[in-house]
Amino acid sequence: MSLPTSTVKTDPQWWRHAVVYQIYPRSFADSNGDGVGDITGIRNRLPHLAALGVDAIWINPWYPSPMKDAGYDVSDYRDIEPVFGTMADAEALIAEAHAVGIRVVLDIVPNHTSDQHRWFKDALAAGPGSPERDRFIFREGRGADGAEPPNDWLSEFGGPAWTRVTEADGTPGQWYLRLFAPEQPDVNWNHPDIHDEFTQTLRFWFDRGVDGFRIDVAHGLVKDGGLADIDGLPFPLPDDTPDGVEHPHWDQPGVHDIFRSWRTVADEYDGPRVFCGEIWVGRDHRLTAYLRPDELHTAFNFNFLMAPWLATPLRETISSTLAAHVAVGAPATWVLGNHDVCRPVSRYARPQELLKPGFPNLQPYLALPADILLGRRRARAAALLSLALPGGAYIYQGEELGLAEVEDMPEAARQDPIFAGTGGANVGRDGCRVPLPWTPTGDSYGFGPDGGAATWLPQPAEFAALAASVQDGDPASVLELYRAALKIRAGHPALGDGGLQWVDAGDDVLAFRRDPGFACWVNLGSQRVALPEGATVLLSSQDLTDHVLPPDTAAWLAV
Repeated sequence: MSLPTSTVKTDPQWWRHAVVYQIYPRSFADSNGDGVGDITGIRNRLPHLAALGVDAIWINPWYPSPMKDAGYDVSDYRDIEPVFGTMADAEALIAEAHAVGIRVVLDIVPNHTSDQHRWFKDALAAGPGSPERDRFIFREGRGADGAEPPNDWLSEFGGPAWTRVTEADGTPGQWYLRLFAPEQPDVNWNHPDIHDEFTQTLRFWFDRGVDGFRIDVAHGLVKDGGLADIDGLPFPLPDDTPDGVEHPHWDQPGVHDIFRSWRTVADEYDGPRVFCGEIWVGRDHRLTAYLRPDELHTAFNFNFLMAPWLATPLRETISSTLAAHVAVGAPATWVLGNHDVCRPVSRYARPQELLKPGFPNLQPYLALPADILLGRRRARAAALLSLALPGGAYIYQGEELGLAEVEDMPEAARQDPIFAGTGGANVGRDGCRVPLPWTPTGDSYGFGPDGGAATWLPQPAEFAALAASVQDGDPASVLELYRAALKIRAGHPALGDGGLQWVDAGDDVLAFRRDPGFACWVNLGSQRVALPEGATVLLSSQDLTDHVLPPDTAAWLAV
């Protein structure tokens, strides 16, 4: 397939309606046969992305890293990890993506660095009380001889959120904060060097044509100055929590000043350059506080991602999301999955009334019975629902192929630090990160050249039937459903940014209109539902007969 000869359109509001495709570079496409995806692999698959019809790509971290957390432990924010390629490769990808009308969004990781970052090495060498240590969060321990962590904070990957260092003289020393892996020390955002480092990083990549950044752990940068104990305070905070009650290390008010300064940098550029925050805060008004006109442009709507496939909670989530975003003049951003959560096919394959509220990962689902064919049917319908809603949307690589979570991965193959940090009690995120299948045959189903190294995570045999080349041209495939939906979305004046009007179609049906002349109907019940008379079906997630919508099916209508 040849690349089309389009270019990125001039659109100062592109981020309000864009469909962005997430690329996890280790698992997208391997050009050199080392078993790990790379930048040249992405460049080689640009025709797939152009044919899909996405507006932009978001690339997970491609910076130099020891890979203790798959690249989210960054040792240099202004270079390229050699496993992925070179700076010349990155610049070529940006130019080639722009040439086919696709913008490029990078990941930025401002909450923590790698323990191999030059500044953390300096901090260890300089010792307690040094200016170098003040760039991070070092503290003396509690208890006899400082042998206990400074407070009761816990790591997202299991165990205490503190690691004790051995000082230069060989004695046990201070502790440093690391809310994730031991190799990911949190930086101190009260230090001017941290502000300068990330401002320089933003400009470095903006100057090379990057169109924006997805901000990792955007709600976690600022910590309570006294490092107060959590003392059992849950997070996200419950809906009835008074605004005066703050969690000591998530969603602290001071984080907003950081993003106001970043917005000033982005607004210096034509384009515009945009930000999307990874913000797990639960309450809608706390999320949209990040989206005020002088802060971030967009943020992932994780409440929608975590909602079960049930009409009432989905409708309530959609309505509350839209109301909160309208209040600050920001578009909603809909997402079904990403590299950190269970794939939607496997999530929707479980009995929805039994799902643990607010938990997006695989672990609590493993004990529940799974019907993957049902999950894929629901995921097809959910894709049409999300792409029909007002605002923008993200697609995680493999969703357009209908991939399920790889749940039976051998323990020896797992690489996620969550698995190690919890002693195997939580299987972690590897199952949604398995390299993509591009062809039904070959050593890696077309992920890499035949005869190369084994893929960095093992692929299941069922990937053969879901390969991109198998689905290409099959009107019943998930891939062709996505292509058709994105083509309609790009051309229909009702879709993208804007609003909706709910239609009363029954307790188990989500139905809404968008002007001019569009409606979306989703049947989440167990009975077939008649579509409105006079409406024309533009697209449906399953074959329809007699103008009737089967269960777990969505339809786009011209009305």
